[in-house]
Amino acid sequence: MFSRLSKIQRSLINSLERNLWEAKPKFKLFASKLNIPKYITETAWRIYNEVVKQKLTMGRSIDGFIAASIYAGIRIHEFPKLLDDVSDASMVPQRTLFRSLGLIVRNVLPYLHLDYHPISVEKLIFLFGNRLGLPVELQIQAVNIIKSSENTKRIVIGKDPKGLAAAVLYLVAHGTEFKKTQEEVAKAAKTTEVTLRSRLKDIRVLMN
Repeated sequence: MFSRLSKIQRSLINSLERNLWEAKPKFKLFASKLNIPKYITETAWRIYNEVVKQKLTMGRSIDGFIAASIYAGIRIHEFPKLLDDVSDASMVPQRTLFRSLGLIVRNVLPYLHLDYHPISVEKLIFLFGNRLGLPVELQIQAVNIIKSSENTKRIVIGKDPKGLAAAVLYLVAHGTEFKKTQEEVAKAAKTTEVTLRSRLKDIRVLMN
């Protein structure tokens, strides 16, 4: 009996070690493509280790959990990278990434006492504003439009905050020497022009 239990234990340890050994090169590759700081990669690797210990990868995409662990690390430290960026760097479909991330947020982060911070519209405004080369003054103006409205929460709920951030940046830049086309703004925000136009209608409601 003890011999059988010992074999089972060795098998589990070997399985865990094999998973981590296979995952490490991909983890390093994805993190390198994203150019994220060491402290984030350390947090992300700690998360992935716990993912493996909880056997969450069984029957699921290992690449998905590697990418999701990295994105969870990014959100814990509130680093300016989007889920789209992680999806592109890892070539993991967003749907797969979302599923893996959901399991991590529910099962792993509470166990590790780590807090997940969803990216806010305000932070996206600064991220996209920098990508577009807009001056800080315009970015702050865009943030103030969002913060000053009591209707913001109603509009944000259930909608991609990227589109809202893109829309308010488009509006504040419109009519200035820093004016951008809808195509340029949508590309910087990694959203569609259709979404941008829909959110523009919402923003105009906020401003009235």
